[in-house]
Formats: sequence, C-alpha cells, structure tokens
Amino acid sequence: MSDQTTPQDPSTQHPAPEQPAQQIAHPGLTDDMRQQPDHGEDTYVGSGRLEGRRALITGGDSGIGRAVALAFAREGADVAISYLPEEEDDAQETVRLVEAAGRRAVTCPGDIRDEAFCGELVERAVQELGGLDVLVNNAAYQMAQDGGLLDLTTEQLDRTLKTNLYALFWITKAALAHLGEGASIINTTSVQAFQPSPELIDYAATKAAILNFTKALAQQVAEQGIRVNAVAPGPIWTPLIPATMPAEKVEQFGGDTPLGRAGQPAELAPAYVFFASQESSYITGDRIGVTGGRPLS
Repeated sequence: MSDQTTPQDPSTQHPAPEQPAQQIAHPGLTDDMRQQPDHGEDTYVGSGRLEGRRALITGGDSGIGRAVALAFAREGADVAISYLPEEEDDAQETVRLVEAAGRRAVTCPGDIRDEAFCGELVERAVQELGGLDVLVNNAAYQMAQDGGLLDLTTEQLDRTLKTNLYALFWITKAALAHLGEGASIINTTSVQAFQPSPELIDYAATKAAILNFTKALAQQVAEQGIRVNAVAPGPIWTPLIPATMPAEKVEQFGGDTPLGRAGQPAELAPAYVFFASQESSYITGDRIGVTGGRPLS
C-alpha cells in the first residue's frame, strides 16, 4: 500500500529513469548509481498486515530486497537480511530503514554459494528473531555476455547456478525445519523465465528452474500449512543492472516494455507483502508478474 491513493497513469507514475550509459563494479552499490532507485522510502505506508511476523530476506541490502525489507517492516515484521560482505554499506541503510519503522533488523553477511553458510544463515535468523514465518529467496547473480553461450565460462555458470539455485535449495531446506502452519516462502523468479535474453542464458535458465521449484515445493509442503509462491519481476532499476550489463544496455533499460520504462523496486514490494500475508491464504504454487506489461508466456 502506498500513500498515492488517486489513480495514476502507470506509464508516468514513476518517471522513466534518466539512465546514463554507466557501468559500476560488481556486485554494485546503490551510492555508486547516478540515479538512485525508489525503494518506497517516501511512499510505502503499512497497515499491520504482517504484525509480529519474522522474515528472512536474501539479497536484502539493496534493490528489490531493500524494498521488500522496508515494506515488511512497515507492515509490522522483524527482518533478517543476507548479503555479500562487500555490500555492508547498502545493508546498513536497509537496517536504518527497518529500524526507523520500529522493527528489528538482523544482518547476516556471507556468501550463499557456501552450503555451510546457508545453514548458519537460517539458524542465526531463527535465533535472533525468535523464529521464522516468512522466507524470501531473492538474492541472485547475473552477468550479461554478448556472445551468449559461446562466451559463457564454466566459472560464470558455476557462480550463477550456485547463487541462484543451489542456495535456494540449501536455504529453503534449512528453513523448513523452522517454518510452521501459516508460513510463507516467496521466491524471486523473472520475466527471463518466460522470455529469455540470449546474453543472459545462464541466468534465465536458473529463473525458469526457480519457477519449477516453486510449483513442486508448494505441493510438497501444502499439508504442513506452508505456502510457496514466486514473484516474476521484469526490468527493475537496481544496482545489479549497471553492475552486470553493457553501458548501452543500461541506457535503454526497460524502454521496450509496454509501459515504456523500467520499474522501481518500490513497485515490487506489494507483491511480496501480498504473498506473505493472509490475504493470499488460498494461493500457493503460483506467481505474480510485475513486468511493465511484458507477458509471462
């Protein structure tokens, strides 16, 4: 929910980012971006929909993860976030936003490509928050390769698979021991699962796998009262974009959507809140697309 209560033209609700042909060092810090994303700092207004819930969000330092952490906190949830150690500055800003909403923030720096860390991450979140009600598998790695498969190295493939898929399995498996009736697992897939870009062939393949994982796990844990759903973003303006794409692609990013612009992280957060709340109690094994009009087919 936002304080923008009057109907607005979605093509102009958020002005199209004036995205300079910029590249920044991976993994990308928000302060390095010439145009800052909107995480809902000035617009998201909570209404107690997640009061008392405890959530773990991977990749919660910036971009979509930060917007989700902020929205969850303003809805009444305490939040643990994971992120790479080199993203500490971004993580501390997310902590500031969560604490400003009157909720607790737990920081968990580390590399989710390490199976042992994934287990430790879940245990720390449970211990620090006193339990776990919502898991958001959001962290991801991508790196565009203009030559597609021919330019894809085994090293990059391994990093993409471990970050986007292996960690999803490891973290979710560890979390299931702590999730009870009414819990929610939310996975970040992508429009790339449906409309893959050749230069993101490895990333797109993992996003398709995440959607399949979501559908399968939802059937497995339904009897335990746990729901599993996915959010499929389209082109969203986050540090990942200038950190992983050629400068000319950054400049044009999102302009080919029907709405004519890239989305903002703030426009993703309500979908995660919906899946985390009781409002979606009869929805599992499904996905919501937030794509600026690109079809999920």
